[in-house]
Amino acid sequence: MKKLLLALLIVATVATMGFAQVKRIGVSMPSATHGWMGNANWWATRAKTDWEARDKNVKIELKFSGTVNQQVSDIEDLLVKKVDAIVVFPHDTSVTSVVEKAYEQGVYVVVLDRGVSKEGIYDVYITNDDEAYTRKGMEWLAKQMGFKGNLLLITGIPSPIDTIRTDTIKEVCKKYPNIKILDVQPGDWNKQKSTTVMENYLQKYKQIDAVYTADDDMMLGAMQAYKESGRKDIKFFLGGGCLKSVIKEIMDDSNPLVKADVTYSPSVIATSISYGVIGAKGDKLNPYVYQVRALPRRVILPSELVTKANAKDFYVPEAPF
Repeated sequence: MKKLLLALLIVATVATMGFAQVKRIGVSMPSATHGWMGNANWWATRAKTDWEARDKNVKIELKFSGTVNQQVSDIEDLLVKKVDAIVVFPHDTSVTSVVEKAYEQGVYVVVLDRGVSKEGIYDVYITNDDEAYTRKGMEWLAKQMGFKGNLLLITGIPSPIDTIRTDTIKEVCKKYPNIKILDVQPGDWNKQKSTTVMENYLQKYKQIDAVYTADDDMMLGAMQAYKESGRKDIKFFLGGGCLKSVIKEIMDDSNPLVKADVTYSPSVIATSISYGVIGAKGDKLNPYVYQVRALPRRVILPSELVTKANAKDFYVPEAPF
């Protein structure tokens, strides 16, 4: 009887140890309302599949929310489930309070892209380089315009990253006094809204030389309105984010209005999930590179200008958009 009890105790102990090794990662992000976010959703699913295949002690739960209120509810649900780490891609900074709650409970917190409105409530913040993203794009566009002409901007959802983008575009344009920014209106990173914004622009302004949306979905909406108008004055549209269809046009040189793009990879969510797993496990980022043994608190991913010369390097045929 004693041997049986001892055996059961050993089994229970081993089982408990095995359970303790499992790290549960919760991921909360917007659902796919446009192409770029559709690609981000795809990358999140790919990261889950890859990590769970690589490590049986990693379990990742993905939650895609259509509204910020739903996202707050999703994060609360993940906290009830006692996740070890949580990765939050905010709808907007309204999630700040619930992110702070997670951090105060000792959950390893990774925040990305649109950010939160309070510092010090996350372990890692990851973003693409919004300043370089729009600086490289605007410098290219200014050169194509011959450093003169009328420019229209369509911006995204009001947020810290959108402010950085818009301010950077304006800063670059100050270097070229012959470039006039006619107007700035939000398109909310949405194709349909950007179509409407562009329709209004076309009624209001008789001469437009270029349109910068800093987002491919918004660019496609703006171009749709322009083509339907029958006008011929606009020479350049510039978006960003490397939607598959846009990169294919640049590769094939098939659209005279679109000659470049700027990388703003939706795979940032996969990178963020990896940081969440590494942080929850307490692993070092890379033991072979001495200066990055610990995870950095802020990670900025690079942006690159995409033209016909290098477009094939950024074409991801398996991506949904």
